[in-house]
Amino acid sequence: MTGAMPRALCFALLAGPLSAHVMSMSSGDLSILGARAHYDLRMPLYEVAHMQNPERTLLEHIRFSGARLVFSECRADPARDTYLCTANYEFAAPVDRLDVECTFTAITVPNHVHLLRASLGEKRDEAIFDLGFTRATLRFRPPTAAEIVITQAGAGFLCALGGTVQVLFLAALVLAARTRRELLAIAASFLLGQAASVLTMAHVPWQPAPRFVEAATALAVAYLAVEILLLPQAGARWLVAGVLGALHGLYFHLFLQTTGYSPALVLVGAALAEGAAIAVLALVLSRVARLAKAFRPVQVAASALLVFGMVWFLLRLRS
Repeated sequence: MTGAMPRALCFALLAGPLSAHVMSMSSGDLSILGARAHYDLRMPLYEVAHMQNPERTLLEHIRFSGARLVFSECRADPARDTYLCTANYEFAAPVDRLDVECTFTAITVPNHVHLLRASLGEKRDEAIFDLGFTRATLRFRPPTAAEIVITQAGAGFLCALGGTVQVLFLAALVLAARTRRELLAIAASFLLGQAASVLTMAHVPWQPAPRFVEAATALAVAYLAVEILLLPQAGARWLVAGVLGALHGLYFHLFLQTTGYSPALVLVGAALAEGAAIAVLALVLSRVARLAKAFRPVQVAASALLVFGMVWFLLRLRS
């Protein structure tokens, strides 16, 4: 039993790069006029590369209740690294509210997020779909202040823990900390780097490509693992955590660009999720370290993290 947990963690880390995407997001616009609707979908090209028939597959995984597809057309836009689809629908009668089901996570990656903006005349509504929320009802009414806070902070909370890669970032921070005080410094540096990245990128004309962000993040994770293994007495690990936070902040920058949400609300939600996850991971690691001390779980996990970072970097470099 004592050796099983480190081995399981190792296998999980090594399997991660095969489906790792820090950034996996698509957006769509639905305009309804009477009993007709027009839908525009924008999906990253790298999310459809494995699909045999992306035009049919994508539109099969978003459904508008009571609507019948009458026309669809899709094309790749390499200049924007985007796959574009347009579709027209007809309803049996004019609608004043609409039930939507979106399961893009089943055909892309588990942490994929789809933002749907919809309009009905002058009325507007929107919904976010991910692995945990695949259904929504559009009522086309202005949201209340409480709904805005819950939706946007909740979106930040979910995005922070939206996939394996995000959790591995936080696990790497916990592994790097040798004391509780250092863990607090590392966590604070990560969160500050994340927030600084989001706020700075809003005023910078350069927009990094998702593949660049993932490759850079993979190297940062690998470097942190090297420090844990080869430089056990090295100081200032909080600086590496700050860099990792800044890279992770680029993911939230992309999310905010797509959604138009408040950076403050999204960052607050993300910080709450990441702080709670770090606390839980630190507790689990301390228990494992005591129960399986002979198997050196920190070194085993750091070794797997190093391989994960390098494999992930090479995969993104090749793509």
